[in-house]
Amino acid sequence: PPNLEKLAKSEASARMTDEQVESWLEGNGFSSSVLTRYGEWLGVLPGWTRTDATGKITGRCLNRIAPGEEPPSYCGVLQGDWGWSTVFKQPVAEVLSRSLSYTGWLMLWVMIVMVPTSLALGVLAGMREGSRTDRVLSTFAIATTATPEYVSGVIFIALLASATAGISPVLAEMGWIEGKTLFQGTATSAMDGLTFWNFGLPVMTIALYGIGYIARMTRASMTEVMTQQYIRTARLKGVGFREVVMKHALRNALIAPFTVIMLQFPWLLNGVVIVETLYNYKGFGWTLVQAAGNNDINMLLACSVVAVFVVLVTQLISDIGYVFLNPRIRLA
Repeated sequence: PPNLEKLAKSEASARMTDEQVESWLEGNGFSSSVLTRYGEWLGVLPGWTRTDATGKITGRCLNRIAPGEEPPSYCGVLQGDWGWSTVFKQPVAEVLSRSLSYTGWLMLWVMIVMVPTSLALGVLAGMREGSRTDRVLSTFAIATTATPEYVSGVIFIALLASATAGISPVLAEMGWIEGKTLFQGTATSAMDGLTFWNFGLPVMTIALYGIGYIARMTRASMTEVMTQQYIRTARLKGVGFREVVMKHALRNALIAPFTVIMLQFPWLLNGVVIVETLYNYKGFGWTLVQAAGNNDINMLLACSVVAVFVVLVTQLISDIGYVFLNPRIRLA
């Protein structure tokens, strides 16, 4: 296949002939069938072994032991071996754990910013349907949802992190900021230490899209709750509008957005691919792009497993949480 040919030429030599490519693929365990290689990666089949013309024995499991150790027959995911990254020249598990820790901090701060802001905007818009506040907030939510991360990210960089455009030159000329830019246009330094100035733009870029989406869902849910009969009854009994919203409407209105919020975690994995590449933040998304662009098969497989695991876990939490939040489901 073309991708395996690219892998062979990137690992060995770009000037390899077709015969040399075939020899390299056979000598590195890529000549067997897809199912066999998948079984070896999974750890349900013994790792491949090859003996070259000089009598030297190589193999999948032999490449992962120190000299003098007894090689295992099985060395796949089930045995805790995720393989070797051809791009980073490190075990996949080490690269993945490091990149996930970086992305974990990014996702944490995105959720801290995104969830309270979107819920507040949605509740304010849904409290009084059709009001000026509702129209303004709804327009803002639609605009942010319609703006992809690579567009908002470039706009943020141009406005806040450029020494020649945006507001940074004005602030620097007035002496309000110490450096040339208000924010840093790259988040590479955030991997050593998070600050508001080197981490603010990636967080805002990702959170902005999610804020609009969750706010719209919250607004729709709040609008529906405010038209319910028990809300009208409470208002007719003389209960104040603020008390009706806080004690009666808010809890029921937040049931539907909870599911939407949990659905944001799988989406965040897609969002970080763009944002981490744009801001050169070497997390999960940046690692995935590097692996895909350089035919790092083991890393791509590991990233796929992580993505599927995140989707399954968040969906499970969403279903369980919905049961606890909605008494009607629990009683049924």
